[in-house]
Amino acid sequence: MAMAYRMATTGMGVSDECLSLFQELKRKKAHRYIVFKIDEKSKKVLVDKTGGAAESYDDFTASLPDNDCRYAVFDFDYVTVDNCQKSKIFFFAWSPDKSRIRAKILYATSKDRLRRELDGVHYEVQATDPTEMDIHVVRERAT
Repeated sequence: MAMAYRMATTGMGVSDECLSLFQELKRKKAHRYIVFKIDEKSKKVLVDKTGGAAESYDDFTASLPDNDCRYAVFDFDYVTVDNCQKSKIFFFAWSPDKSRIRAKILYATSKDRLRRELDGVHYEVQATDPTEMDIHVVRERAT
């Protein structure tokens, strides 16, 4: 019943797998990243792929399609000026120029629904081209 209500108010549901994998990323560091996609038939956000804890930021960016939209979260590790190991979770709204107009609109209008469900995200990055989510951009936001 709760899921039906949530879908009715937003038009887009979020699969339980999305939420459980996000908790694993956040609490257990089981994943470096999670890529999400919208299934237009079921009107749900689903998990597209995950990256293992040892995968890099380059692995993550290479996993995003160059002609379709996606959402993603990435657990970014860094060292502070005080030499402390820290981690920040980034949410990405990836909408490349080559993607269909319909997909861009669908992802743009559904983003807030998923973002509300992913409790613990520190920063959000919207990108239409790889330079907008370059590692230097992420590092600068985190530190």
